[in-house]
Amino acid sequence: MNIPLPLSSSPLPLTLFDGAVCAGFPSPAADYSQRRINLNEHLLMNEQASFLFRVRGDSMLGIGIYDDDTLIVDRSITPAHNHIVLAIVDEEFTVKRLFQRGQLVRLLAENPAFPPIVLKEGQELRIWGVVTFNLHKLLNV
Repeated sequence: MNIPLPLSSSPLPLTLFDGAVCAGFPSPAADYSQRRINLNEHLLMNEQASFLFRVRGDSMLGIGIYDDDTLIVDRSITPAHNHIVLAIVDEEFTVKRLFQRGQLVRLLAENPAFPPIVLKEGQELRIWGVVTFNLHKLLNV
């Protein structure tokens, strides 16, 4: 079973350039001001309840969660219908979309190759936390 990794409480300052980066047509060059930011302030809703998990598998490809991505999971958020959650089914961690309507609870993959997880009698489901961010690496170095 994966073990959650607590996040460091020490700030991780990076430089933020004021000004948007065009993802369509390039914009004319401009002078951009810059300032230091703390990523903890931007990525963590509750620092004491936030943990990192490494993804294994491809059941969540449809929403951009890929094998080897790192998820930030917050245990202080009350899980609700349609949240992406870190769940424990029979002592195994899994990340899925929570479907909850009345007494009907399912865990849904975001890849049609994976069927929904519908609990059978005797199975145990615990929602460990709610996924708040996906840290997706774009370059393997």
